[in-house]
Amino acid sequence: MPADPRDVLTRPAPAPDLTVSYGDHPDQVADLRIPAGAGPARRLVVVVHGGFWRAEYDRRHTDPLAVALAALGHPVAQVEYRRTGQPGGGWPGTPTDVLTAVTELPRLAAGALPGRVAAGPPLLVGHSAGGHLALYAAATAPAAVGGVLALAPVSDLAQAYRLDLDEGAVAALLGGGPADHPERYAAVDPRSLVPISARTVVVHGALDQQVPIGMSREFVAAGRAAGGDIRLVELPKCEHYGLIDPDSAVWPQITAAFRSLQDDRQALTQRR
Repeated sequence: MPADPRDVLTRPAPAPDLTVSYGDHPDQVADLRIPAGAGPARRLVVVVHGGFWRAEYDRRHTDPLAVALAALGHPVAQVEYRRTGQPGGGWPGTPTDVLTAVTELPRLAAGALPGRVAAGPPLLVGHSAGGHLALYAAATAPAAVGGVLALAPVSDLAQAYRLDLDEGAVAALLGGGPADHPERYAAVDPRSLVPISARTVVVHGALDQQVPIGMSREFVAAGRAAGGDIRLVELPKCEHYGLIDPDSAVWPQITAAFRSLQDDRQALTQRR
C-alpha cells in the first residue's frame, strides 16, 4: 500500500478510449474504457466518483479504479456530473445528472463500443459521495440499475449534515439542513429510501476518517430490516482511499465484492 493513501487520487493512468455526452453541459459526459481481452459482451460498469460533490474533484481521480475494472473484462464508464461550486451543480442538478447518466449510458456505450456491452442494466460502483449518488440512482430508478457496489458511501445525508462532514458538504449540496429542506432530504437521502431493490454490497474501512463506518453499519442494518438485498463488508485495516486503489492490500476484497453482484445473482438464476 502506498505511504500516503491519497496518492491514488493523482496517480497517472492510461487515457480513456472514448468520451460520450449524455447532456449539453460540458460536465455531462462519461469516459469509456474498452474491456480487456476478446471475451463476450458484458454489462456496463458505471463508476461514480466522490469528492463530497465539490467542483474541485472530478472523475480523473478514479482513473486507476476504472482501468482495473476494465481489466476484469467489463466495459467501464466514468461518469462526470455538475458539482457544487459550478453553475447548475448542487440541488437538483447533481443528483439529476447522475440519474440521467445511469439511464442513458448503457445505450450510449453500446453504440460507441459495438459488440462489447451486453444488454441489461449497468452495475454501479460509487465511492464516498459517489456512493451516495449510486445508491440514490438505484433507489429512484430501480429498473435501470443491475447492482451497486458502494465504497464508503455517504449513505445518510441527515447524519452527514449533523456531523458536518467535509465542512458543510451536505449543506452545499442541498442548500441547508434537514429542517430547511426536508423534501430534498426525503428525495435523495439513501437512509430515507430503503429498501433498495438492486443487489447492493457496501464496503467500508474501519479506519475511515472521512466517512464513519458506523454510517454504513446503520444503513445496511436498516436495509436488511426492510427486506433489501444488501450486505456489508468491513475491512478492519483500511481507510477511505484504499477502496479505490488497485495497488492497495484490500483490492482482492473489492474485486470479490464486485463479482458477488453478478455471481450470486447468476447462481440464483441457475437454481431456479
